[in-house]
Amino acid sequence: MKAKYSRRSVLKNITLGSGAVLLSPALSLGATGCTEPQKGPLKGNINHSVSQWTFSYLSLEDLCKAVKDIGFSAIDLTGPKEWPTMQKHGIYSSMCYTMGDNSLYKGLNNPDYHEKLISEYLEVIPLMKKAGYRNLICFSGARNGMDDETGLRNCQAALEKILPVAERNGVTMIMELLNSKRDHKDYMCNHTVWGVELCKRIGSDNFKLLYDIYHMQIEEGDVIQSIRDYHPYIAHYHTGGVPGRNEINDSQELNYPAIMKAIVATGFKGYVAQEFIPTYPDKLDSLREAIQICDV
Repeated sequence: MKAKYSRRSVLKNITLGSGAVLLSPALSLGATGCTEPQKGPLKGNINHSVSQWTFSYLSLEDLCKAVKDIGFSAIDLTGPKEWPTMQKHGIYSSMCYTMGDNSLYKGLNNPDYHEKLISEYLEVIPLMKKAGYRNLICFSGARNGMDDETGLRNCQAALEKILPVAERNGVTMIMELLNSKRDHKDYMCNHTVWGVELCKRIGSDNFKLLYDIYHMQIEEGDVIQSIRDYHPYIAHYHTGGVPGRNEINDSQELNYPAIMKAIVATGFKGYVAQEFIPTYPDKLDSLREAIQICDV
């Protein structure tokens, strides 16, 4: 997630800027900058999803139809109000929100917010079980001068009040790794090793990490090795081109086919959600291309 493009409020008309890098001939299609649409069914090695907020220019109804047309069946970062529409179209909520404001900065590391956050999580978990959903996002919050150890203890204290209910309902609490170098200044869970340490202290299969590839490339790099080293603690992935948080084609620095192959090699069975800001004239061409790139 990027501050400039909040998950709750996204610019509805994003055009390709004059400073954007053109795609190579190997990946381009005419003047659109999009690869040829994929022919036939997806390979099935990656469970594909897309974050709703990045395509918020579409109604949820239309996004559900587009997702089915492209060939996958999951949307990320939705709450109980969105679920009936998704269920009507046979679309799974691969990452759920609570019914609260889901602030990145007022998170589990601050005891001042524990009562409110614990209540919100305990409210939505039974609804998730009823709907058949498993993943519930959470955030560390901002440091505000707090040291790492205090943050770990405070997050652990809050999670230990939530996890017994999550475990009984088959729900996994998933904390997102975000960069604080550029997008989310002062966010605490900004390094994989910090998140992994929290997982170790919690000691539950129902608490894991969301490894956002875009964010971790900016904050620490070494993406493929981190995936290999820490995959037992990762339950979900997000994508995005670096720099810019746009398409994941060869206009940016990450080799997404190689990253996807590394994920598959770990035996990962969760979801990889596209979470980039589309810039193509037809924004759904961006999504079609991204799914094709990641379908290794």
